[in-house]
Amino acid sequence: MKIISPNFEILTPLDPPALLARLERAGRTCYRSENRITTDSAATFVRGLIKNGHHSVLEHESLSVRLICDRGVTHELVRHRLAAYSQESTRYINYSRDPETQGLVLIKPLFFPEGSEKYCLWLKAMEAAEQAYLDLTTAGATAQEARTVLPNSLKTEIVMTANLREWRHILTLRCAPPSHPQMREIMTRIQARFLELLPVIFKTKD
Repeated sequence: MKIISPNFEILTPLDPPALLARLERAGRTCYRSENRITTDSAATFVRGLIKNGHHSVLEHESLSVRLICDRGVTHELVRHRLAAYSQESTRYINYSRDPETQGLVLIKPLFFPEGSEKYCLWLKAMEAAEQAYLDLTTAGATAQEARTVLPNSLKTEIVMTANLREWRHILTLRCAPPSHPQMREIMTRIQARFLELLPVIFKTKD
């Protein structure tokens, strides 16, 4: 068994100035104002689109992100419909054959302090789930049969692609206090990175 923290990687090669220029070109089509494009007009124009609620223009650009998180998080994540997903399959991956762990990789729950009673109870349940999984595979169960005992804490990898408008919507929902703590844990990190790379798109307050 191995316990890790969630993580993510942006897969889309990003050239922020070029991205903003493409958005400006698309947006100015609506106003036939392409003649007003200059070398430094894109950021101001796109910022104006967002301020005026003309968010459909943001749908012309998308970002792909690989998330490493637990399966409970992905169960919620894939409910966002305007996106594409490719996820690690428990039907085809036999975790008992992993040469590094020879068992399960789990995501550490941030709300259970390590060493606390709750953490120890969680760890005991994870050990039982792992043992049941290994026993099933030893008894000849296939991966898709043995997965019936896998917990929500199982580490999974999922690649998600969404346009910029949808990412803004997702981050607004999933970084808010009512969101599940583990969802917020990974999404606030993605939001911070997006804000660093594309502040014109992802800055929500002046």
